[in-house]
Amino acid sequence: MDFLKKLDKAILKNKSLLCIGLDPDQEKIKKESLFSFNKKIIDKTADFVCVYKPNIAFYEAAGIEGLSELKKTITYLKKNYPHIPIILDAKRADIPNTARMYAKAAFEYWKADAVTVYPHLGFDSIEPFLAYKDKLIILLIKTSNPDSGMFQNLMTKNGPYYLEMASLISKWNYRNFGIFVGATYPQQLRELRGIFPDRIFLSAGIGAQKAQIKDAVRAGVDKNGKGIIFNASRSIIYAQDPKSAAQNLRDEINKYRGKNEYR
Repeated sequence: MDFLKKLDKAILKNKSLLCIGLDPDQEKIKKESLFSFNKKIIDKTADFVCVYKPNIAFYEAAGIEGLSELKKTITYLKKNYPHIPIILDAKRADIPNTARMYAKAAFEYWKADAVTVYPHLGFDSIEPFLAYKDKLIILLIKTSNPDSGMFQNLMTKNGPYYLEMASLISKWNYRNFGIFVGATYPQQLRELRGIFPDRIFLSAGIGAQKAQIKDAVRAGVDKNGKGIIFNASRSIIYAQDPKSAAQNLRDEINKYRGKNEYR
C-alpha cells in the first residue's frame, strides 16, 4: 500500500490529522532506553494519530546503540500498528549519487513510508527519492524556526525565495511529493496551499513552538478538511499524560477543519 492510501485510511480510522514526533532525548529520559520510551508513547497514543515521525537526529546522537533503538521502534510500529504510516525525519540533501544512497537507506533499510528532504540543491538531488513511487517525499519549503526567514525570505525578482522555489516545484510532474510548511507561519501556509491545493502538507510548531492551532489548521487544510499532517513532539511525549495530551490536541485540530464529517 502506498503512503497516500495508508495515510488516508489512518486519518479516517482515528479521525485525526495529528502526527507525533518520536524524538526522545536521552538526557531527559535518563536510563530508560529510547525504544522503551517510544513503545510507551506509541501504545498510549496510537488511537489518536495518523502518523508517527521519528527524527533521526535523536538516535544518531546516541551512536550505534541509538540507531539500533530506532530500528526497534520502526519494527515495532510495522508489526503492531501497520496501518499507521511512518515519516523518517532525516532532512537529507546532496548530489544525485549520494542522494540515491540516502533514499535507499530511508526506504529499503529503515522501511519508512516517507522522508523529509531539502530541495535547495535542485531537481536532480530529489529525483532519486522520487523514484520510490509508493513513498512520499516531503520537501522543506518554509521551516518553523524563528530565523527561517533569514534565507528563505530573501527576495528574488519574482518574490521571496521560498515562494519562487515553490512555484518551480509545482511544475514537477510527480505524484509522490509533499510540502513542509511551519504552523508558526499561517500566512505562508495559506500561500503555499494555494500553490499546492492537492498536495499532502506536513506542518510543525503547534506544540512547544506555540503556533496558533486555529490559524494553522484553517490555512493548511485542503478542500476536504484533510491534506495536512500536524506534528507535535515535546508537548506530547513529555506530557504527564501523553494519552490525554494526544487526544486533546487531535480534538482541538478537528475543531477547525472546516466542512468535514468529524464536526
